[in-house]
Amino acid sequence: MTGEGARPRPLVAGNWKMNGRRGALAEAKAVADALAARNTQIAADILICPPTTLIMVMAEILKDAPLKIGAQDCHSAGSGAHTGDVSAEMLADAGASVIIVGHSERRADHAETDALVRMKQEAVHRAGLNAIVCIGETNGQRQAGQTLDVVVRQLERSLSDASSAHNTVVAYEPVWAIGTGLTPTTDDVGEVHAAIRDRLIVRFGDAGRAIRILYGGSVKPQNAMELLAVANVDGALVGGASLKAADFLGIIAAYE
Repeated sequence: MTGEGARPRPLVAGNWKMNGRRGALAEAKAVADALAARNTQIAADILICPPTTLIMVMAEILKDAPLKIGAQDCHSAGSGAHTGDVSAEMLADAGASVIIVGHSERRADHAETDALVRMKQEAVHRAGLNAIVCIGETNGQRQAGQTLDVVVRQLERSLSDASSAHNTVVAYEPVWAIGTGLTPTTDDVGEVHAAIRDRLIVRFGDAGRAIRILYGGSVKPQNAMELLAVANVDGALVGGASLKAADFLGIIAAYE
């Protein structure tokens, strides 16, 4: 039965995308300070993935804070003649502990294939870091009734055979809901997450039950409690709402 056993510890990850300069450090510091000051224990891991330019300074400033710093992408190679790219090893040196790969914006804007996403995930593992592997359908695919086929296919082709709860998180992000204000119903989210969980169990056995599955797509303080309560939703990948401390903390509060 899908979702049997204890649920994995949730993760709330903020993806700042191409937003934030040094002044934005105050927002991350406000999140860290608020988490440290709370009397109640937050029952979730917290992560912020800023632009590459801020990773090193943010990791240093927040090294003792109750949150981790991640990166938004990496190259599949460890080094070489790849002007403008950054390797997973370089991001590890900068202080990142997690790297997002396969985000829908990377797939769309840079024509990233499932095969390349898998290579990037393997690069993240090679550097000793954790990977958040993103999958999700477009609006056209959704309207054509192809959601589950697309999501399962991307999952199968994008995940390395070495994936485990210790090095990999899966993030389901319906592309049509990102930045649009549109959100699937909880039934829609539950159906997709159940299909992902089933496929993880088929491929990895009982270990597939422990791999966290995040929901990403217009998550806000107003809908976080409802979305994060859905079976097999083990946290959230948050976009715009992670840029403001008050909004991000409002989402995190679902786990208080």
